[in-house]
Amino acid sequence: MPYITLPEGLPGIVGPMAYRPETAKPLNELAEILLRGATTLTPGARELIATYVSSQNDCFFCQTIHGAVAAYHLGGDEQLVLDVKRDAEHAAISEKLRALLAIAGKVQRGGKSVRPEDVERARREGATDQEIHDTVLIAAAFCMYNRYVDGLATWAPTEPAAYRESGARLAREGYVNSIPGVAAAAPASS
Repeated sequence: MPYITLPEGLPGIVGPMAYRPETAKPLNELAEILLRGATTLTPGARELIATYVSSQNDCFFCQTIHGAVAAYHLGGDEQLVLDVKRDAEHAAISEKLRALLAIAGKVQRGGKSVRPEDVERARREGATDQEIHDTVLIAAAFCMYNRYVDGLATWAPTEPAAYRESGARLAREGYVNSIPGVAAAAPASS
């Protein structure tokens, strides 16, 4: 039961975003840029970073929906998503992504946990400064999103299969204007 009265039937972050569309707009714009914007990291890799951080934060809704988006981008490979959540150091991913996930995990614990050797490892594996920057920002943003979802005690379907269709839609259409009732209710930007 959510701690505040949220629109009924809207799971996870969707309820709070519909409740406060004026804050939902910039949050969705940030997710759009971080997870779908122009960069050398694939959308699948960026969604895996979001999924991994959300799993480390034990945010069921975010790790499951972003895991579904990641799986969609990875050709439906749900097992890889599960493997990354369980043990990113031994999952079947590139060494570069493994190094970036290590940075993301440290950001999740606290920004000062990231050490120069973590960044050097990522660089040795081919990560650019922008990819390192974006990894840190995705991890930091998802700590905020996770706390937003869980801090209001939102509800979420418990069956991971319930997320496949929404994950595919988000992968195809993106995050801006993706929350029912938010686009129509948000004030026009000036």
